[in-house]
Amino acid sequence: MVLARLILGLLALAPMTGYDVKKHVDSTVRHFWAADKAQVYRALATLVKDGYATVEVIPQEGRPARQEHRITDAGRAALREWLASPLPAHADRDPFLARLFFAGDLDRADVVTLLGQRRAQTEQLLAALTAMRSAPSADRATYLRTATLDNGLAHARAELEWLDAVERDLP
Repeated sequence: MVLARLILGLLALAPMTGYDVKKHVDSTVRHFWAADKAQVYRALATLVKDGYATVEVIPQEGRPARQEHRITDAGRAALREWLASPLPAHADRDPFLARLFFAGDLDRADVVTLLGQRRAQTEQLLAALTAMRSAPSADRATYLRTATLDNGLAHARAELEWLDAVERDLP
């Protein structure tokens, strides 16, 4: 359900094709919510079926028709309701931490390799998020979108510090 509401939020910004939605997911909310192409298209189909979005087929010369999705009034209401609803308990699922938790029987070098893999992923994420960062805006919506990016940056920096400490102190 969260992905569908995120997509409603994106459609509230502008009408989009499924391709556009996926591109925006990857370039705006990826630091806190990931979705593959199939998930995006399934969520769009459900939003249309539920009446929260419409789809308009726009013919194009020499190319397949564009299927542009637009949020409906019911979709805006559902988005507002979700935004104002009580926040569920946060439940992390992290395959890396699951591996590290049970890595006590690995050789030290294997644990260091595991930490190094996570470090490389986190450094890539930090670089990508840093590239997305722009000056904060006085506009509340832009400010809040930037604040979520700042959260991602803070988490990536903290993760790198933690990885350094784990490797440094690893027996």
